[in-house]
Amino acid sequence: MTEDFARAVTGWYAGAARALPWREPGCGPWGVMVSEFMLQQTPVARVLPVWSAWMARWPAPAALAAEPAGEAVRAWDRLGYPRRALRLHAAAITIVDRYGGDVPLDPVVLRTLPGVGAYTAAAIAAFAGGTRVAVLDTNVRRVYARVYDGVADAAGSPTVGEWERAQARLPDPPGAYSVAVMELGALVCTARTPRCEECPVAAQCRWRAAGYPAGVRRGRPQPYAGTDREVRGRLLAVLRASHGDVPARELDMVWPDPAQRSRALAGLVADGLAEHTADGLYRLPS
Repeated sequence: MTEDFARAVTGWYAGAARALPWREPGCGPWGVMVSEFMLQQTPVARVLPVWSAWMARWPAPAALAAEPAGEAVRAWDRLGYPRRALRLHAAAITIVDRYGGDVPLDPVVLRTLPGVGAYTAAAIAAFAGGTRVAVLDTNVRRVYARVYDGVADAAGSPTVGEWERAQARLPDPPGAYSVAVMELGALVCTARTPRCEECPVAAQCRWRAAGYPAGVRRGRPQPYAGTDREVRGRLLAVLRASHGDVPARELDMVWPDPAQRSRALAGLVADGLAEHTADGLYRLPS
């Protein structure tokens, strides 16, 4: 089944893949790495313009490493979870200091970089280096859960056994296999409305054969409006728009609740996303 699955999915991908700039042959490992940082919990449509602007400004790790961390936070714009920008900046510095400015392609080495976990390391190694290493994101895990295990979705975090099974399913050479499975999960085998009539492996899917048994009900998405996350985002937007220090009175206008505003601002400073100067001003990290 594994060989037939790989053949069907890669054949489907050859004609159905989205044209994304970080998949182009000339993109290079840095472009792939930037895309993986940006795509964490963020849709492709929101990432595309920010990624393009980022790569035009910082086409290599050395270019980003030479700038203050605050510029990375500013360029992150409204992608959300801006600590990713700080980690990417820190990773760029490490790449320059330890690896001569070239993104390493060994997944073990990649795991030592700031902000790079198991999935991101595997994705960079597989997509940029062609390494035969399993890539397990939520889309891939969902496809495997349905096709091989007959359940609606994978639960919890990937286990050691799940990584081992995913590794065993890789064809040799892997080619576009991993990105093909990911694309299948993103476009066809989706979480809520799978388009099974378009699926190249529908005949092999044990979940479909079992009559689509329901999976574990996931919690409702966390609200955004009125939360500290919204306040942080608004405060950070003011700091991004300014190319200098911002007095506290300007930030006071962002949110009416002083206690919540103060808590959110203190959180930004604690996370390294903002700096509080000795004279009481605020700015992006230097």
